[in-house]
Amino acid sequence: MQRRGDLLGERGSTIPLIVGFAGLLLVAGAVVVDATAAYLQRQSLDSVADGAALRGADLGAQGLEVYAGGLDESRLKLTEQAARDAVAGYLADTDAYRRYPGLTFDVVVGQERVIVTLHAPADLPLHVPGSPDRPVVGASGSAVVTVDAR
Repeated sequence: MQRRGDLLGERGSTIPLIVGFAGLLLVAGAVVVDATAAYLQRQSLDSVADGAALRGADLGAQGLEVYAGGLDESRLKLTEQAARDAVAGYLADTDAYRRYPGLTFDVVVGQERVIVTLHAPADLPLHVPGSPDRPVVGASGSAVVTVDAR
């Protein structure tokens, strides 16, 4: 007695289907793991960027005569080079260059605000076929320094 699948020539066709679904699940799992790792690294870079912006705003205004123009000035004048030096010092002091190899930063100083942007190659645990070899994650932080003229 022959089975129905033997008559229709469908014998063994479930094995490629199962292997294909298993491969698809493995790739989807790798994507989720890598996306989670990139997200966590970006969150960590956010904290570093916030701290660097605070340090840049704080030390970028040091040494200036706050009341030289009178008490009507409510903001400190920031210097870009002092803020940049303070951010570089903060990144070195917090060991950010070791934790994020390839870390780069940019500092923009406005009238009263320091904006720090960080970029670092993501250290992903898995490699998904077709994805970049060294994806980059970025984060930014900003800070404002004001004078309390009470």
